[in-house]
Amino acid sequence: MGKTLIAYFSAGGVTKRVAEAYAALTGADLFEIRPEKPYSDADLNWRNPLSRCNREKFGNKDVPVVGKVEGFDGYDTVYLGFPIWYGCAPNVVNTFCKGYDWTGKSVHAFATSGGSGIGRTADKLMPYVRDAAFVDAQLVSSAADLR
Repeated sequence: MGKTLIAYFSAGGVTKRVAEAYAALTGADLFEIRPEKPYSDADLNWRNPLSRCNREKFGNKDVPVVGKVEGFDGYDTVYLGFPIWYGCAPNVVNTFCKGYDWTGKSVHAFATSGGSGIGRTADKLMPYVRDAAFVDAQLVSSAADLR
């Protein structure tokens, strides 16, 4: 039986708390997805059309990531956590996903939100986790919500 990984990006700490709590409950390995250039509060101000998060999302830009998951091939299940941005994963998560072979893996995306629904998050994630055996997504507010 393969191992389980929880890889997450957290902008304000909520997703990090959920990921850490779920890792503690399950014994899964944990990896924080971090952009090479950290986000400032101004970068994350989605109400400003010129903010970094908006320029990245609407410009469909890759966001370089710090580090790599060692032994990624040994995981058969990956929980992928992030705050939901415009009904999908932030670009830094998509860039992270492009760096790995997802063949045969079960991918369970979990998103935290201040008010958005999950929408078509799983469908929008699929091009970045090509050849995954299974992809789903759910909106969560705590580790207890994860299935």
